Amino acid sequence: MNHSTTLLKVPLFCLFWLLSLSTFAQEKFTVSGYVKDASDGEGLIGVSVYNKETGTGAVTNNYGFYSITLPKGSYGLVITYVGYQRLTRTVDLTTQNVRLDLELKEEGRDLQELVVSTRREDDNVTNIEMSVNKVDIKTIQRIPALLGEVDIVRSIQLLPGVSTVGEGATGFNVRGGSIDQNLVLLDEAPVYNSSHLFGFFSVFNPDAVKDVKLVKGGIPALYGGRVSSILDVRLKEGNAKKREINGGIGLIFSRLSYEQPLFKGKDGTARGSFIVAGRRSYADVLAQPFLKGDLKGSQFYFYDLTAKANLRINDKNTLFASGYFGRDVFGADFGFNWGSATASMRWNHVFNDKLFLNTTAFYSNYDYSLDSDLRQKAENRNDYFRTNAKIVNYSIKPDFTLFWNKNTVTFGGQALLYDFQPGVATAASAGVVRSFGLKSKYALESSLYVGNEQQVSPRVQLQYGLRYSFYQYLGPGEAYTFGDSPQPGRVRRPLQETRTYKAGETIQTYGNLEPRFALKYDLAPGSSVKLSYNRLAQYVHLLSNTTASTPLDVWTPSTNNIAPQLSDQVAAGYFRNFGGVSGNDFEASVEVYYKSLQNQIDYIDRANLVLNQYLEGDVVVGKGRAYGAEFYLRKNKGVINGWLSYTLAKTERLVTGINENQWYPTRFDKRHTLNAVVLYDPAKRADGSVSRWNFSATFVLASGTPATFFGNRFDFQNIAAGTNPENVRNNYRIQPYHRLDLAATLQGKKRPGKKKEDNWVFSVYNVYARKNPFSEFYRPNPDNIAQTQAIRYSVFATLIPSVTYNFKF
Repeated sequence: MNHSTTLLKVPLFCLFWLLSLSTFAQEKFTVSGYVKDASDGEGLIGVSVYNKETGTGAVTNNYGFYSITLPKGSYGLVITYVGYQRLTRTVDLTTQNVRLDLELKEEGRDLQELVVSTRREDDNVTNIEMSVNKVDIKTIQRIPALLGEVDIVRSIQLLPGVSTVGEGATGFNVRGGSIDQNLVLLDEAPVYNSSHLFGFFSVFNPDAVKDVKLVKGGIPALYGGRVSSILDVRLKEGNAKKREINGGIGLIFSRLSYEQPLFKGKDGTARGSFIVAGRRSYADVLAQPFLKGDLKGSQFYFYDLTAKANLRINDKNTLFASGYFGRDVFGADFGFNWGSATASMRWNHVFNDKLFLNTTAFYSNYDYSLDSDLRQKAENRNDYFRTNAKIVNYSIKPDFTLFWNKNTVTFGGQALLYDFQPGVATAASAGVVRSFGLKSKYALESSLYVGNEQQVSPRVQLQYGLRYSFYQYLGPGEAYTFGDSPQPGRVRRPLQETRTYKAGETIQTYGNLEPRFALKYDLAPGSSVKLSYNRLAQYVHLLSNTTASTPLDVWTPSTNNIAPQLSDQVAAGYFRNFGGVSGNDFEASVEVYYKSLQNQIDYIDRANLVLNQYLEGDVVVGKGRAYGAEFYLRKNKGVINGWLSYTLAKTERLVTGINENQWYPTRFDKRHTLNAVVLYDPAKRADGSVSRWNFSATFVLASGTPATFFGNRFDFQNIAAGTNPENVRNNYRIQPYHRLDLAATLQGKKRPGKKKEDNWVFSVYNVYARKNPFSEFYRPNPDNIAQTQAIRYSVFATLIPSVTYNFKF
């Protein structure tokens, strides 16, 4: 079978077939266009454009574009988006298609009607999406944060089904998945490490973020490449109306962003805009005067730069360019250094009123290194040791959207080239330099997809699709063949054969069909039930045998010895809105899910993951399962709003040779997780004035994560060691985690004629100074070798107050 020929024929067939559909609408016309924010020209995602006479509507896509096809006639359109003024327009579709671009104005700030999100009021009930959480950036900015710094990744950990193994752990876990099973996208480019400072902060600058969407299940055919979730982060396009400067000064870092229109004409309309945003921590600078001895000259800081620009060439073509660059440096005598860089180019093209195209080309680079001394440059040292590794991606991805009657058809494909550089070490001794390490690995992942969202009847809506992914592990390089281990799960498999491949030569191929299906049924106004199924394939793996993954863990492709990860997930949910005049003041949901995972990676005892040429022989493969229930209650309006979520879940693996061939919990298994978020805005005073203060609080309660404790001990020459003869895994659970955070925001005084806005944010993290355990372990008591001592390690063992000043003008 010629896969390249097949991959070419399929999208061409889809294109001609879908374009031909417009011939069936001879007595119908289409109204289409963009919906934008009136204040800054930003395209609005998820705006409802609805016609009551026919019951037909549409929702704007990720670029603010919509399209509705209606029978010949004149109609009234209602445009709604929570947090914005309702808009009505009359459109004449008696003779031709109509282009109608719209702008929405934000609602007045009546404190009695404050909302906690910016989306359609009944979106959670009427939208076919399930297992999806959208958190508005304005809400994220209100949530109490560590050291007062707004953080996207830490905020989504307050949502149902999302967790972390503890403070100081990179990434996040979704429905029993490991951190590498989450596809994190920044303007469609993958980010392989979403954390700064070992997980305490994320790489996303809140001043530059426009939209955050987490998809945990019912994943459309558009997405692929990971088996647990999609975190889709979209950057702001820049203010197309006026110049704007935002910033903040905190205890640990400061940030600044600048945005303005581009090519503004005499009529005041701009053809484009841009935004540049940067952050830099300065804890190392403040601490230097107090560092002495070996700590003198230590480096511990991070910085990042985010930028985006757009240019509207004409009504049918728009170009976007965005990029991110960030780095962390941590250490002294021995240090870590890691960072990410992404660049995306996108072209939006409107073929006609029904067919929309977005083509994305991106570059992504994640690199990390170890250095024996960060304080000096290598060329000035006679003795040093340093390792470097990276993973680089190049991709092109065309995505089509066809709006046809009551169908929204999506189709397209992607070609993604991987360049893995697993590690090169450079060592110098007495000025003699020697280099050694592992050779690069290459892979190509190609995919095609087609999907449809269909309104079958007023009560029934379907979403279905199919994705096909084809993966090639490529030369140049060496491929190893291993035999069976004499002790599976405990001893490395013996090497039997080594084969060398030339550049571009295929070493191993994999192909997977990935069906997707979702159904929504409206029970009554304000309530619905939803079902979904998806199969996903993942061809990259993060190898880590530590309690919590670190920025220096090893990324590797699927090879002839490591098969791609596969997951099948089924989910069902009940969704209901109630309360208030509109019946949407409260939203509630309960979802249950079951996820089956194949080709899950574990390791033999004492596996070496760094610069190990025969690493694949230390890897053992098994299967996994995750299941649970998620309960969610949210109050959207009023003086007090926020949400409460509870997750009951279980995550297990089964690997031959480990845990006596019995299921065992993964290290990120959490049975119970309770999250509460409360946002409070005082009402108007008796004299009609409005309080400048608002308040917020979060509370987290979660089961402890599993750990492995050895059951036996032996002593040799006054050295005690634990033994694990049964090879048990995660047979103990550390103490539960709980924490309360508080924050108060003081808005600056409004001055007549002044455009400046500012506020002070005062927050306390871990209010009652809970010593939450990150890990627990046993060791011999240094005062009495015959005794065993229990050790509990906590990252934060006290409360952490902070203050931040934010400004905008």
